[in-house]
Amino acid sequence: MLIRLILVFLCLALPVAAAPIRIKDLVRFDGVRGNDLVGYGLVVGLNGTGDGLRNSPFTEDIMSNLLERLGVNVTGEEYRPKNVAAVFVTATLPPFARAGTQIDVTVSAMGDAKSLLGGMLVMTPLNGADGQIYAVAQGAIIAGGISAEGQAARVVQGVPTSGTIPEGARVEREVEFDFAGLTNMRLALRTPDFTTAGRIEGVINRELGRGVALMLDAGTVALDLGAARARSPAHVLQQVENLTVEPESVARVVVDQRSGTIVMGEDVRISRVAVAQGGLTLRVEEQPMVVQPNPFSRGETIVVPRTSASIEENPGSGLAEIQGETTLSRVVAGLNALGVAPNDMIDILKSIHAAGALHAEFIVR
Repeated sequence: MLIRLILVFLCLALPVAAAPIRIKDLVRFDGVRGNDLVGYGLVVGLNGTGDGLRNSPFTEDIMSNLLERLGVNVTGEEYRPKNVAAVFVTATLPPFARAGTQIDVTVSAMGDAKSLLGGMLVMTPLNGADGQIYAVAQGAIIAGGISAEGQAARVVQGVPTSGTIPEGARVEREVEFDFAGLTNMRLALRTPDFTTAGRIEGVINRELGRGVALMLDAGTVALDLGAARARSPAHVLQQVENLTVEPESVARVVVDQRSGTIVMGEDVRISRVAVAQGGLTLRVEEQPMVVQPNPFSRGETIVVPRTSASIEENPGSGLAEIQGETTLSRVVAGLNALGVAPNDMIDILKSIHAAGALHAEFIVR
C-alpha cells in the first residue's frame, strides 16, 4: 500500500557530525541587550479613515494638547475631524545606540480608526521603563494592509490599522552602560545544555588561556575578562564570538495536529515495540422521500425521512514490529511500515511515548 503521509523531518537536535557553530549564534552576552520604548501620539493626513471622536475622546484630548503647544487656542471649540487617529508608537533601542542613531518604529491605532494608510505621525516622544525620553519619532507611515468599502460591502486585506516607519525615530538619550569597565561577563546559552556549555568553556580556554572561561551551569559560562589580558572587554568578545563549537540538543518530536505535521530530531530513538492500528468508519446517509396524496383527494404532500446507517471496520496494518534502531532513517522506515494517515501516525507516536518506548521529548501543538 502506498504511504500517504505528510511527514516533515527536520533536525531539531544536531547530528553527530554537525558543522561547528559560532559562539555568537549560540549565546547572548550578559548586558548586551536592547531596551523597549513606547509612546503615544497623533497620526494626521488620513483620508477620512481616522478615529470617530465620539467613540475615541482621548484623540480629541491629544489633538487639543498638541494644538495648544503650537500656540493654537481651541478651548471651547467643537471640531470633528475625520483625518486624525490616536496611536501607540513602539520601538526597541538597540545596544550601544548613540545619540542621533535612527531606529525603526511600529505605529498601531488606539481607537476605531479604519486605516492608517497615507498618514503622517506627528513628533512623538518615546519613553523607556524608567519614564525617561530616549527617542523621538516622526514620519510617514507604511501601512501593512488595505481597506475599501462601499454602501453594502467592505473588503479588508492585511492589517491597515498598524504600520511601520523605517528609521522613523532618532535617539536623543543614550543608555548609561560602562562596558569598557567590566571585569567579568556571563554568556547565556540560548538553549541550555551542559555538553554545549562545557565545549564553549574548553574552546575559549584553549584560545585565550586557561582560567578565562568557567561553566557555571547548563545555561551560563562566565568569562574573566582580566585574565584574557586584552586591551578592552570589546577585544575579548571579538575573539570569543567567532570561535566555533559543535552544540548538542535534546532529542525532540514535535507534532502539529491541525496540519498533520510531524518533526523529529536526529537523536530520536525508539525501543523495540509492536504496534497494531485500525479503526471503524460510521456512515449515516439521509434520503428523504416525498409522498404525494391520491388524485382528487384532500390529503397533503409530506416528506418521509429515510435514513441508512452502516459501520465499516478498516483492516488496519496488523501487528507491525518496530525494531530498536540507532539512526533516524531506520526509525522512520519502521514507522512508515505501518502505512497509516498522518493523524493516525500522531496517535501512534502518542501511544509509543505513553508505553515508554519513545526516547525523546514529545511536544504536541
